[in-house]
Amino acid sequence: MAILTAQALPLGGLQPTYANAAGGGDQAPVGEKLVLHVRNDDASSKTVTIVTPGTVGGLAIADAAQTIPAGGDAFVPLKATYRDPATGRASVTYSAATSVTVAVLQLP
Repeated sequence: MAILTAQALPLGGLQPTYANAAGGGDQAPVGEKLVLHVRNDDASSKTVTIVTPGTVGGLAIADAAQTIPAGGDAFVPLKATYRDPATGRASVTYSAATSVTVAVLQLP
């Protein structure tokens, strides 16, 4: 499991650095204006899941899942709702990590 760091997006733009998605999942910072950009360069779709550790009235809150089509990408907000109390970060898992790259971007 890799720990991802946020890359600040300046007003002049950014060419972000992407990391390979880890087979066992990744950890990402959470907060306002943070998004996870997931690129899928594989020939099949992939699902990225952000674990939601909280509960409401004793019932688990459903995890956030986003399906990324083959050759596509997606942006997933990294809200405080996803903060794991033990790590302070979001836990991110992938249906498969082959040809998937990720970057955490901090919007201005």
